[in-house]
Parts: sequence; structure tokens; C-alpha cells
Amino acid sequence: MNRYLSIYAMLWRNSLVREMTFKSNFLLWIVVEMMWFALQLSFIGVMYLHTESIAGWSKWQVVLLVGASHLIQQLFQAFFLINCTHLSELIRTGKLDFLMMLPVNTRFIVSVRQLDFGAFVNAATSIAVMIYAAHRLHLAPTWLELAGFLALALTGVVVHYSLMFLLASISFWTVQAQGIVWAYYNLFNIARLPDAAFKGLFKVFFTFAIPMLLVSNVPVKLLTQKLGSPLEMGLLLGMSLLCFAASELVWRLSVRRYTSASS
Repeated sequence: MNRYLSIYAMLWRNSLVREMTFKSNFLLWIVVEMMWFALQLSFIGVMYLHTESIAGWSKWQVVLLVGASHLIQQLFQAFFLINCTHLSELIRTGKLDFLMMLPVNTRFIVSVRQLDFGAFVNAATSIAVMIYAAHRLHLAPTWLELAGFLALALTGVVVHYSLMFLLASISFWTVQAQGIVWAYYNLFNIARLPDAAFKGLFKVFFTFAIPMLLVSNVPVKLLTQKLGSPLEMGLLLGMSLLCFAASELVWRLSVRRYTSASS
């Protein structure tokens, strides 16, 4: 464990050096993400000019939901997004050969070798919006509820990572899979919406097949006391474990058929 922690610390340092080498790009991407987040919040403001509630969710409850969804998305982006999207390029160019020869777990090094530090700044913005929304809702969560929210949010990050890594592993068969990976990334918009607004097969699919409606709804429901049952937390945890197991299975099957770029 100490060995892996030291390796991870070096990866953090290398990623920070890389980011600081291109400071303009680093700052510009932060600004773009903030503008996109502000646009989402503005859209909510426009919607609630015409209604007081959507599926039982008030304006500031939805703002809290959007903030939580953005926080989870930015944490995922900070730790894993770049690495998942680059997997197909590693396979196409043969660079994966060198990573597989390293004396570390290949999935570990493929998953965490780069970090996006700008996403940490945007995650902090999400937290500020959530704090303001909680203030407007007069919420006073206990330390236990805050710890539960953090644990559930990290569980949501695991769901995103597992599913995107699973889709990225398709590159072993197709070589190029960026379209599939980015299509999943666009599904993040669903996680920003109240699950009560959906019915039927759509809700079932995005709860059990691709659990987008669980990722941010369950943590926010805990803070706003909207959880119908503790089973919802158990369902999110169970789906995260299932998604991770599925991604590991697909990864192992994919690596077995890998013949490197030179053969």
C-alpha cells in the first residue's frame, strides 16, 4: 500500500507540473466549466419563474441537486476522465505495452496516471453553490448526515468511473471508442434532474441499467430528508459494486485478447 501511495503521489506531482506548463489552457478550461455551470443554474431560475415545484422539488432543492451532480461530475473528471478517454489512444499507438510492463497493477496505472486539477477548482464552486442552497432551504445537517452525503457522493464517482472505464475497454475490440465514452459523459445531464420527474421504462433503465438517477439524487435526498427508505442508499451502494465488478470483468476479458500494436 505504501508503494502504491508513493507512486500516486508522484503521479500527482507530474500532473501538476503538466498543468502549470500550460497555464492559459488550465485557466481557460476553469472559466468554461464555470460558465456552463452558471448556465445550468440560470436555466433552473427560468423554469421556476413558471412553477413553484417540479415533482415535489422546490427551486432551491433542485439547485442543491444540480450542485451535488456537478460536484460528483467534477470529482470524477479530476481523477478519472482523462485516463478513461485516453485508453483507446494507448491501445492504438501501442503505448499500453509499456504500461503493462511496469511492476504495478495495469488497471491502476491506466486509471490514475493523469489528474485534472482544474476540476478541483470547479468542485469547490459546486460546494459553494450547495452551501448557499442549503442556507436558503434552512437546512442544518448533522455531521453524520454530512459524512453520509460525502460517502454517497464518492460512491457516485465510483459508478461514473466504472461505467466509463467499461465502455473505454471496448477499445480493445474497436480500437476507437471515444464516441461511446463521450456519449456516456453526455448522460451526466440526467443526473441533474429529480428522479421523481421520470416514470416507466426510462426511470427503470436509468436506475438499474445505467444508475444515473441514483448518483446525485440519493445523496441530496439524504440532506433534504427526502429518502423514502434507507434501501435507496443500499441500492446506490449495490449498483456501484455491480458496476465496478462488471468493469473489472470486461477489462480482464479485453486484456486477454490484446496483442499489442506491433503484432
